Amino acid sequence: MTTISNVCLIAAALLPIVCAGIAKKPGFGKRRRDGGYDNHDPRGWLARQQGVSARANAAQANGFEALPLFIAGVLAAQQQGAAQGSVDALALAFVATRIVYIACYLADQEKARSLVWVLGLGLSIALFFV
Repeated sequence: MTTISNVCLIAAALLPIVCAGIAKKPGFGKRRRDGGYDNHDPRGWLARQQGVSARANAAQANGFEALPLFIAGVLAAQQQGAAQGSVDALALAFVATRIVYIACYLADQEKARSLVWVLGLGLSIALFFV
């Protein structure tokens, strides 16, 4: 059975990939020798980026780091028979916080970003106790 929280699992897994696209976008359409995206050394190319591209790459990494606890929380809540509406609400809130987190990261709003990160962490943990 497909639930809202299961769809949120997919959404949360795709958000870091969206961040990767944002990070790489300035390099698309340029030759590698002119600083364009280097698919031969994508991690090295990303490591040399600055500004929004560097922040989008960092948001990508953080998205992948936040994912295991969220996935475990959703699965644990469902396995324990938690009320699906509560699980869905927490999962939706988590995805919303990740979107806000990415926006804060891209806008270089470090204090808001950290606050939203803590909220997302709390939501992931709450899934284990719902």
